[in-house]
Amino acid sequence: MRPGAGPGGGDALALAFEAQRPRLVRVAYATVGSVAEAEDCVQEAWLRLRRVEDPAQIRHLGAWLTTTVSRLALDALSRAQARRERYVGPWLPEPLVEDIAVPDPADRVTLDESVSMALMVVLERLTPAERTSFLLHDVFGLSFAEIAGVVGRSPAAVRQLAARARQHVADGRPRFPPTHAEQRELVAAFAAACAEGDLERLVTMLEPDVVWRGDGGGKVASRPGAQGAGQVAAALLALTRRPPRQIAMATVNGAPGLVLRDADGVLSVISFTVDGGRIAAIDVVRNPDKLTGVPEPG
Repeated sequence: MRPGAGPGGGDALALAFEAQRPRLVRVAYATVGSVAEAEDCVQEAWLRLRRVEDPAQIRHLGAWLTTTVSRLALDALSRAQARRERYVGPWLPEPLVEDIAVPDPADRVTLDESVSMALMVVLERLTPAERTSFLLHDVFGLSFAEIAGVVGRSPAAVRQLAARARQHVADGRPRFPPTHAEQRELVAAFAAACAEGDLERLVTMLEPDVVWRGDGGGKVASRPGAQGAGQVAAALLALTRRPPRQIAMATVNGAPGLVLRDADGVLSVISFTVDGGRIAAIDVVRNPDKLTGVPEPG
């Protein structure tokens, strides 16, 4: 049961928790890479909070909830790693899809880098302790002392973990990320070029060493990864030769992306990493198990 539902659900504690929920979901999602598991972690944190004998004694509710959710997410990530080793084909994080029309507190001037697909893909290369240390310190602002209690290391060790992770993340992030408006314009132009079969125009939108990653999870066909502007553009045109049944722009992992149902009825979510005005990576999630919560493209 979510806070606010049922007897006593409208109390001050529930309201305070609900105010924290969006941030907590992002903390858990960035750690474990699954929307469903992130929401489970947040709900478990709520249940634990309700079991606290005197919640008023918690000095900083936001920090208490963040560390609680982080511990739960770290446990979930450790359990998930064994499953991912048996995964069929490339593994991509479950996409976080939101309505592009809903403004964020910054009126969507910038992208939400805390859950960007570029960051999520880089984080997969880190150990769970490195990933958690970096996220909690550099992204969500916890102190090394607070993080030490989550990962079971000393504050000095956590500092080193975060530093190692920071270098990996710096190497994998776009050097010149776009604004929200710039990415939205580029994604719209990309969709139009695909629909028109304009290979030359597509190539101009892609970085020379652009990467395409596809995740069908063994459930549906997913093209092998492609690299290089010419190869990726040709693969894109082959994929869109038969017009999709439905296609819509959406916010995917904090940035404009696409949700489409292809000519065969298969749902796909496409995210884009843009660097210096060109598309540096295209990530396509088609595994239906990861798309159960995605709304139909309008």
